[in-house]
Amino acid sequence: MNITAMIPMVLVSQAMNFGESIQLPPAKVKGEISLEESIARRRSIRAFAAKPLSLEQIGQLLWAAQGITEKDKGLRAIPSAGALYPLEVYVVLPEGIYHYSPLRHELKRILTGDRRLELQKAAQDQEAIGSAPAVFVFTGVHERTAAKYGDRTSRYVSIEAGHACQNVLLQAAAQNLAGVPVGAFEDAQVAKIINLAKNENPLYLVPVGYPVE
Repeated sequence: MNITAMIPMVLVSQAMNFGESIQLPPAKVKGEISLEESIARRRSIRAFAAKPLSLEQIGQLLWAAQGITEKDKGLRAIPSAGALYPLEVYVVLPEGIYHYSPLRHELKRILTGDRRLELQKAAQDQEAIGSAPAVFVFTGVHERTAAKYGDRTSRYVSIEAGHACQNVLLQAAAQNLAGVPVGAFEDAQVAKIINLAKNENPLYLVPVGYPVE
């Protein structure tokens, strides 16, 4: 199977060069279904169709996770202790790994190649991670929160990751997509695959795609 045919073509054309940034389409603030319907639809799904997500879908999911919702103060789509925002978000696609910039609402390619099977092995070989067209990786830079909250940092950062994950899952449901939160993985292996900085820790993996009919 041609892997290139399975990924958003705009990513193929715009991200051939390592480190190139991709501007995401503006996020929508009004959808076709209600929040209540998204909550009712949300289920943990682990089997995905071999159908790529569009750049618009990826951008909307990232916006739900960490997007800017109040430009003057830089406030984001989820609550954060002290508005310190310790989370970082990456998306693992067939052609590489991208880092999300909330301020610019853009992606930057940080690694080339399909790393989903490596990520699957690091997560106790959970097939949902290897088969999903996109895997969202949430990480935390705890020192951002620790400067103000000290020994409560770990709790606050973990809570924040939960907020972000739920937003992604509800946004997925609103787009007729599905996903599953994954917390069972080897931290050191995931950090190595994503090439995280020493002060950055993986918190959550969230594979997302079209559910198998």
